[in-house]
Amino acid sequence: MKPRALLSVSDKANLDSFARGLAELGWEIISTGGTAKFLSERKIPVTPIESVTGFPEILSGRVKTLHPKIFGGILALRDDPKHQSELAAQAIPKIDLVCVNFYPFIEAAKKPNLTEAQLIEEIDIGGPSLVRAAAKNFQHVIVLTDPSDYETVLDELRQVGVSEVTRRRLALKAFAKVAELDIAIYQTLRQRWALTPHPSLPSPSEGRGDGGEGERLFLAYTKVQELRYGENPHQRAALYQNALAPGLTSQIEVLWGKELSYNNWLDTESALALLSELAPPACVIIKHNNPCGVARGKTLLEAYEQALECDPVSAFGGIVALNQAVDKKLAEKLNEIFLEIVVAPDFAPDALPILQQKKDRRLLRYRELRFPTGSLRFLSGDLLVQDADAIVTQENSWKVLDDVALSESERRDLIFAFTVCKHVKSNAIVVAKHEATLGIGAGQTNRVGAARIALAQAGEKARGAVLASDGFFPFPDTVELAAQYGIAAIIQPGGSVRDDEAFAVARKHKITMVLTGVRHFRH
Repeated sequence: MKPRALLSVSDKANLDSFARGLAELGWEIISTGGTAKFLSERKIPVTPIESVTGFPEILSGRVKTLHPKIFGGILALRDDPKHQSELAAQAIPKIDLVCVNFYPFIEAAKKPNLTEAQLIEEIDIGGPSLVRAAAKNFQHVIVLTDPSDYETVLDELRQVGVSEVTRRRLALKAFAKVAELDIAIYQTLRQRWALTPHPSLPSPSEGRGDGGEGERLFLAYTKVQELRYGENPHQRAALYQNALAPGLTSQIEVLWGKELSYNNWLDTESALALLSELAPPACVIIKHNNPCGVARGKTLLEAYEQALECDPVSAFGGIVALNQAVDKKLAEKLNEIFLEIVVAPDFAPDALPILQQKKDRRLLRYRELRFPTGSLRFLSGDLLVQDADAIVTQENSWKVLDDVALSESERRDLIFAFTVCKHVKSNAIVVAKHEATLGIGAGQTNRVGAARIALAQAGEKARGAVLASDGFFPFPDTVELAAQYGIAAIIQPGGSVRDDEAFAVARKHKITMVLTGVRHFRH
């Protein structure tokens, strides 16, 4: 008896050559409506599915392969006499290969004007059922879900047959395809039905504790790039993109330079996350995942110059992110030091050749700055999930010590400094003036240590500037140090048991103290 293959695909790439190869090897091909028509038009012998089942497609095509004569032929164990006798009794011929890919649900879900009814019709039922059945019986049935595997299977069939290793690999790929589709349906409908604001990041508060909605988190990512290495050369790394919703990497276009490394991607995300909170013209310089210079200016060139002035030593080899197009004059200024990455919404035509003079530089263009409403962090195989730190400060809940009146420039600088502080590793202190950082103390194990770094960096420029702290002051020592440098105003969450001691020092030195009630730890 001829071996039989069931072909039913939405994506018909390479299908004609694959089907023709099977036919040349003596296989009988059975197929469903659109696929059967495709093969017939190309003069490839095909048996319509209804000729096997004796039953027509019904319910507008919702039911066509869901039949015992199909699933019996796929699921029967070839080495089980009982199964074989039952096939014979029911006149069910065996199916030895199943080639199926699904309705394009993921692509359909991205169409903004698709109605819910139209979206539901893109949920494939027969396809995943066929694939799961064939993958379950992989020892006896070849399952194909990816056109890139067609030629490999044909080559093996032309020799001694498809190997056990190949069958297992194809089965795993098949189960992965089904899982990805199910996750896509689940996440898309969750978002459509307003149960989550983002298709892959739920709110941590969604779970009800009863095993229902929100108690499980399903993720689907597709590898798009092997990276040269991870954080260090001895670590392997790869980039995976969100298969269901566009993430950061899909918004970035590499215009010039080598592929981005693991650390490049981390630093680029940090730069753009902070930049997204600043009105243009603004510049962010990142080094080792921390800001080392941030500024807003009257022009983009001025913003860059002020950001660079904060810490030009650290900026060397760093990442510069800008929220307006780079022109020729700014490009010439950027070329004065080595910058590993320049990322902006656009580059003037006469700016690109200038920036491309540095062969080890990457030039990136971003389409938009969108960040998810939650974040994930792996915990040795488990996951921590939290809402994004979306609040900078709520001005209507500010408490200004002794109700001191703030000038508009002070208020602007305080918000700017606290915004930057939110993106600095804890413990974090930021000194700023005229919406430009003067000193940044990052990642210290005590707050006064971070303050020493930031204030020493600012030096004499700290006089009359503002200071932001991501957490409260457990001791008044940071306020005392700020007073020595002439800091005019401090913004901090408040809430320490020693707040009164810090307040007393602030009053003594006439430092305006703003308490936000909002903390911004970043670990």
